[in-house]
Amino acid sequence: METKQIPTLYEWVGGRERLEALFMRFYARVPADPILGPVFANMPPEHFRTVAHFVGEVLGGPALYSGDGTHGHSTMVAKHLGRRLTNEQRKRWMTLLLDTADELNLPDDPEFRSSLVGYLEWGSRLATINSAGTDNPIDTQTPMPQWGWGETKGPYQP
Repeated sequence: METKQIPTLYEWVGGRERLEALFMRFYARVPADPILGPVFANMPPEHFRTVAHFVGEVLGGPALYSGDGTHGHSTMVAKHLGRRLTNEQRKRWMTLLLDTADELNLPDDPEFRSSLVGYLEWGSRLATINSAGTDNPIDTQTPMPQWGWGETKGPYQP
């Protein structure tokens, strides 16, 4: 009996090209958004690619973010420190990103979307929590988060 190889979330979404398209379209919409525009006002044009590579790596793709030897989970957390993000901004980020995913016809099967939304909720809530402080709670040696089909991470431990 042959066992089926289960694709990673990265493979299922369509890989690097699809994630870059998602975040490029999303961040193109952000400046006109009254809630998110001010948050991302000073982001460099290549920001979409950085986020796409980070998310892609978390979803099981290649180490395009951490593979350069200078980036990792702690550097992404550091980008949010002291920004004082609000839950309203977090929820708007989620809504606009998922609307963009629908517009680009990313996979919408329940298994994929529940995994994607699970990761985005987890990550955006951590970003909001971390944005309230100035000390990075993540050590530079902490590995990148990994997300798969139906992850749970246990209770939040500050």
